[in-house]
Amino acid sequence: MAIAKAERLMNLALCLLGTGRALSKRELRTSIEAYIEVGSDDAFNRMFERDKDDLRELGMVIETVESLDGDVGYVARRDRNQLPPVTLDAEEAAALGLAAKVWQQARLAGAASGALQKLRAAGMPLAEEEREAYSALEPRVPAGESAFEPLMIACRDRRPVTFDYRKSNAARPGTRQVEPWALECWRGHWYLAGFDRERGAVRVFRLSRIVGRVKSRAGTFTAEVPGHVAVRESVARWAGEHATGQARILLRTGAGYPLRARATVTSGRDGEWDELEIPYGHGLGAWLAEFGPDVIVLEPAELRADVVDRLRAVAKG
Repeated sequence: MAIAKAERLMNLALCLLGTGRALSKRELRTSIEAYIEVGSDDAFNRMFERDKDDLRELGMVIETVESLDGDVGYVARRDRNQLPPVTLDAEEAAALGLAAKVWQQARLAGAASGALQKLRAAGMPLAEEEREAYSALEPRVPAGESAFEPLMIACRDRRPVTFDYRKSNAARPGTRQVEPWALECWRGHWYLAGFDRERGAVRVFRLSRIVGRVKSRAGTFTAEVPGHVAVRESVARWAGEHATGQARILLRTGAGYPLRARATVTSGRDGEWDELEIPYGHGLGAWLAEFGPDVIVLEPAELRADVVDRLRAVAKG
């Protein structure tokens, strides 16, 4: 079984840090299991150079040392790869404590808890009165979708993925080939931004609409990853967040809080319905269709037709 890249990089880092002298490529190849499994010298050289560059990009200082006989070796001296002491004031420590409580997913919760324990072991515990001052805040970011973890790893490792995705107006899911860039939570839902290979364009996907497993694919990205991935802005644009027009809808009393939060005008229609005016833009029909029988579109006519078509497509499925 192929050894994961993260484990391979960790083993290389430990080798370079743990030696008292520079190690040659040959010594590293016979010391690290992942390199032993590589068949040809060319494949090993390419893998080693990539791994070395990745460690340097992560901030590790790796020195290249040439011996008197011309042999080249590599070493990462501990004194050049030590972080300065971590110092936090009370507010910063409290913020970290709150951040550690955010994750509800088990594996992330364990990592956050372990990080806090290490900080406290380093001499930065919160005083009891400071903990109590923030105890009323219990933030939560739900990450229950099964697609969250594999997509998070794919974003981190820059690995293309495929998954089945059900659009709001589609009766059946379709397969997407995506180069994942970033995940972000917006209004209680997780979204993935990335490059859709089949469509040749940037797309945003809601994780709750991913059907089945997310499958990782070999190869590299074909599109350049932007320095800043504006997931929320993209979702907001598709949901009509930046629209200039207005739509009039009827919303069942007591339902659709997200719609009420966006309404610019709200008035009672009768005991069962309220009339709302909300910003109208591309993608609003897909969002309104999710509320099913709790929403009736009054105008504009094209929005009403869009929502009706989407509901009919779902009903046929």
